[in-house]
Amino acid sequence: MEELRLLLVDDEEHFRQVLAKRLSRRGMAPEQAGSGEECLTLLEKQPMDVVILDVKMPGMDGLEVLRRIKERYEKTEVILLTGYANTQDGVDGIKSGAFDYLSKPVELDHLAGKIKQAHEKILWEADREREAEFREKMEQRMVAAERLASLGTLAAGVAHEINNPLAIINDSVGWMQLLLNKTDMAETPIKGQLEKGLDKIAKSVERAKKITHQLLGFARKGNSVFSEVNLRQLAEEAVQLVQKEASYKEIEFVQEADASLDSIWSDAYQLRQVLINLLTNAIHATGPKGRIKITLQKDGEQAMLSIQDTGQGIPQGDLERIFEPFYSTKPTGEGTGLGLFVTRGIVEKLGGTIEAESRLGEGTAFRIKLPRVHQNHGGLEEDGRTGWLEKVRDMADKPTSPGEKPS
Repeated sequence: MEELRLLLVDDEEHFRQVLAKRLSRRGMAPEQAGSGEECLTLLEKQPMDVVILDVKMPGMDGLEVLRRIKERYEKTEVILLTGYANTQDGVDGIKSGAFDYLSKPVELDHLAGKIKQAHEKILWEADREREAEFREKMEQRMVAAERLASLGTLAAGVAHEINNPLAIINDSVGWMQLLLNKTDMAETPIKGQLEKGLDKIAKSVERAKKITHQLLGFARKGNSVFSEVNLRQLAEEAVQLVQKEASYKEIEFVQEADASLDSIWSDAYQLRQVLINLLTNAIHATGPKGRIKITLQKDGEQAMLSIQDTGQGIPQGDLERIFEPFYSTKPTGEGTGLGLFVTRGIVEKLGGTIEAESRLGEGTAFRIKLPRVHQNHGGLEEDGRTGWLEKVRDMADKPTSPGEKPS
C-alpha cells in the first residue's frame, strides 16, 4: 500500500481529520479536500488512485464530483460515503461508476478493506493492460518475422533471377555502344538519340543491380564477425568514403565524440555499412552548404551514435514508415526503399536499436544504441572463431580413455 495515492473528500473537517489520522496509522496516509471543487482542483495537479468521497456536501455534491472524476480520470476508483437514510445515493453512485459505497458512521476495518480492494483492482487492470500490450507486440513481431522470412526467400530468388537478364542487357548495351563509336556509324542521323537511349538503359541497369544487391544483402543470413571496434575511427572512415559526394553540395561534416567512449565489441564491416547508408541519406536530404553532425556518446553499458542533418525533414506520417521495405520518401526513381530497412536489420542483429526524429524544415536525426560489450551466442563468430571457448571447455571436460592423450 506504500504506492497508494489516496484522497479523502468531506466537508466535515473534524470527521475528515480523525478518519485521515486513523487511516495513516494503517499505512494509508490520504490527501484531504473539503469540497468537491477542491477535490477536482487537487486531482488536476496530482492524480489519485482511490478517492473516498462524501455524497452530501454543500455546493457540488458527491455524485456530480463522481461524474466528473469518471469523465476525466477513468482509472481512478471512487468509494462513496453516504448516510443511513441515503443508501439510494450509493446505489446511484454505483451506476455512475463508483467502486462501492459505505454508510456513515464508517467502520474503519470495512473502509480499509474496500480501499485495498479498489487498489488491487487498479493494479490488476494495469497488469492486464501490460499483458495485452506485450501480447500485441509479440503478435506484431511474429507477423513481421514471418513476413521478413518470406521476403528473404523471395528476395534471394528474385535477385538471382533478375541478375542474369541484367547481365545480358548490360553486355548488349556495351556492344551497341561499340558499334556506334565505329567510324562508319559517325554519320548516322539518329546516333545522338541512340546514345541517349543506351545511356538510359545503362543507368536503369545500374539501378536494378543496386536493388538486387540490397535484396541479396538482406536475404543473406551470414554470421557476424565480432571484434574490437574504434567507433571514432570507423566514423571517420565512413565520412571519407562519402566525402566526394558531399563535396558537390559543399556539405560540412561535424564530429563530436565522448572522450570516455572507448572501443566497443561489434562487427566493423556491418557497422561501416550502417554509417554509409545513413550518411548517404543525410547527404541526399541536405541542401547546398548544409551540415551533417556525427555524435558519439557513452550511455551506461551502451554506445550511442547519432547522425543529424539540416535537411528538409520528414513528415510525421512518413517517419513512422521509413524502416518498412520498399518505402521511400525520395522522388520516384531516386530511392529503392531498402536502405533504412537493411540498416535497421543490421543494427538489431548487432543487438542494438535505431530510431529517428525529424522536424519539417529543420532536419532529421537517426540515433543508434549498441551494446559496448556483446555477449557471444550461437550463430555469431568472435574474431572468426565460432564458440572457441565452449569447445575448449568441452575438450577439457571430456574424459579420455586409458592410454589416450588429451587432444
